[in-house]
Amino acid sequence: MSNPLIEPTPLDRALSLIADVPDYPKPGILFKDITPLLADGPGFGVVIDEFARAIRGLNRGVDAIVGIESRGFILGGAIAKALEIGFVTVRKPGKLPREVYRKEYALEYGFDALELHKDLLSPSDNVIIVDDVLATGGTALACHDLVGVTGASVVAHLFMLEIEFLQGRKIIHNTHPDVSIISLLKA
Repeated sequence: MSNPLIEPTPLDRALSLIADVPDYPKPGILFKDITPLLADGPGFGVVIDEFARAIRGLNRGVDAIVGIESRGFILGGAIAKALEIGFVTVRKPGKLPREVYRKEYALEYGFDALELHKDLLSPSDNVIIVDDVLATGGTALACHDLVGVTGASVVAHLFMLEIEFLQGRKIIHNTHPDVSIISLLKA
């Protein structure tokens, strides 16, 4: 229960724009729709500023933001702009035109894959991986492994929303205990 005497912060107001959509994409799922937040210029700006502040607080040089298709592109591109660093896309198979590294990974209902252009990251790069939601951690781990093939180092994973009961944070920490995980909202 919120205290009516405490004024919500700008970040609290921004995150309150995330809409709950029951029974989507299937019955029993409560989908968190970030599109109302993205459509609100001031709210979106607050979220990007908060992510940039968190990255600066890591006290590690960061060379690039790696965004996971597709909402990671929206967030990652804006964060990269705010920090004046590069932005690298990780895409679903067949979407990138040049030579790629590919990482297949298991889903609860099958398999998927991610791809990254081979020439965009180097072993000297420190990167942050960005996506909208941390659920089971499978996509984040696949992206982490994909970045690892380049020799680049993952400094942190950033998420707008973390669904705690799915334990994605624990799964990432079990594999990569030295990597920071930052989420703005936990549900």
